[in-house]
Amino acid sequence: MKRTTYYNAVPQMQEQWPIKKALTLSDVDITHPFLTLSRQQVDTHIVVYMTPQQQDNLRAENQVGFNAQDDDTGEMYVMKLKWRGSYYNLIGKWGKVVRGKGLDVGQEIKLRWLNGCLHFSVPQQQIVAVAVPPPVRMVTAPIVQDHWPIRKILTSSDVDPNHPFLPLPRKSVEEHILVQWPPQERERLRKEEHVSLNTRDYDTGDTHGMKLKWQGNYYNLIGKWGNIIRHKGLGVGQEIRLRWSNNCLYFSVQEEQYVATASGQDNWPIKKALTLSDVDTNHPFLTLPGKAVEDHILFYWAHQAREQLRNEHQVGINARDDDTGDLYVMKLKWRVSYYNLIGKWGKIIREKRLHVGREIRVRWESGCLVFSVPQ
Repeated sequence: MKRTTYYNAVPQMQEQWPIKKALTLSDVDITHPFLTLSRQQVDTHIVVYMTPQQQDNLRAENQVGFNAQDDDTGEMYVMKLKWRGSYYNLIGKWGKVVRGKGLDVGQEIKLRWLNGCLHFSVPQQQIVAVAVPPPVRMVTAPIVQDHWPIRKILTSSDVDPNHPFLPLPRKSVEEHILVQWPPQERERLRKEEHVSLNTRDYDTGDTHGMKLKWQGNYYNLIGKWGNIIRHKGLGVGQEIRLRWSNNCLYFSVQEEQYVATASGQDNWPIKKALTLSDVDTNHPFLTLPGKAVEDHILFYWAHQAREQLRNEHQVGINARDDDTGDLYVMKLKWRVSYYNLIGKWGKIIREKRLHVGREIRVRWESGCLVFSVPQ
């Protein structure tokens, strides 16, 4: 299970289309038709609004059926959402949708749950027509305004270290990378099908020698991608951002965000809406992101305790339910890019009747992990 995003759920409800994704090669492959969606986004913006019966079916059978509407055409489909542990697949009539809408790599699909139905839209690219004066309006191009013109939500194949490569949409690569190459380099890429290039991790400053390989409808970034996956602990649903600058390909994968206040005025520096995996009593654990734990929990530990966690990958801790005063002996398990709270978590789920969408708040106080799930 990959790490879970921390966020404030309330502002996101204002977004008409809370889930947006650039389609990948696997998303538009009609021989194995399914749409891969981030677990965190689905749990937050779809599952939480399902009926209790639908949520129970999803937990018990790992899939649930529902109606889906194409908001662009008004067509209705009977589809299924299948839980794959760290992500979801939308299956059923997805192949028909791909063919009917002529979907291709790089197009953006938008999704939302409304009135018991999954709505989706793949808007056509719009051409902006201006009457006066055309030169002024045409100067402001999106690639200039966006510091990171290429963005992609990582899929399961993108983070597979056994077959390490990052597919990038042909249109994005040609518009934002190859356009800045000299003609001879672009021609060499066409003839030899791959070209060596320098890449830099914008987050760490690390440099890597890699290759860009042309595959007709898309490009693969290969070479040290497997090392990057392991070193950065990349997982399904994270967003990678890329740009070409000074003859180098820069990339960045932002740390997942959580609610926190540096001023210390917030008594609960870590807040999270529970996901489906967090309330699964068959495999009980609470996932917490690495940065949140390190900034607001491990920061208060003695050096020896932190070293023990690094060496043994888990440490026993005391935990207290701030709502009831109950004490528990639990363990914090290090998973490199995130942490799991294990031990009595299954008992807590049952006793507090936790479910998807409830907010849990966490802090470290006087040598104890304190948590609260307010009513």
